[in-house]
Amino acid sequence: MDYQAMFMAMHPHFFESPGIRNLPETAVATELVMDLHDPEALKEPVPCPAHITFGVYEGELAPLHEAISQVEEAWVQYFKGKEKVFCAFDGDKIVAFCGVGDMGCVDGKRIAGPGCVGTIPAYRKSGIGLEMVRRATMYLRDDGVDIGWIHYTCLTSWYSKIGYKPVFSWNCRGILPQDA
Repeated sequence: MDYQAMFMAMHPHFFESPGIRNLPETAVATELVMDLHDPEALKEPVPCPAHITFGVYEGELAPLHEAISQVEEAWVQYFKGKEKVFCAFDGDKIVAFCGVGDMGCVDGKRIAGPGCVGTIPAYRKSGIGLEMVRRATMYLRDDGVDIGWIHYTCLTSWYSKIGYKPVFSWNCRGILPQDA
């Protein structure tokens, strides 16, 4: 599958954007994918505290924004209440979150993936965030998505733990050669 062509179809003019062009050349991001029709695609559950629950967030924006601001204040602007958000909960408290964004349909394949993934500091290093991403990906698969896509990340090895595979990397100049 030509993931570079898919990327350009999903994000036309991506490398012309001032926000991307103005990144330092040393800032390298990777795109990762998962074939959601592959029965081996989603690995075993990630161990995490048994009392943590997971699901699509259906509450008010204020608690969601509070959790997001503990991770990355700049991301709050992307969560306006219209998009689907998958979360991890400790009781009623949001302890991890990710948007589950639809990236469109390319070559007859429906593409979507988790984005703006974060775990509030007090709950990090416990497996919660990775298990949440695994479950969010299962949610997308069950919703008919063909390809799970992680966009614009430097956490390649972290996402690879649940089966996402890197397909190419890029920087402010564009897609990097495979051997870069």
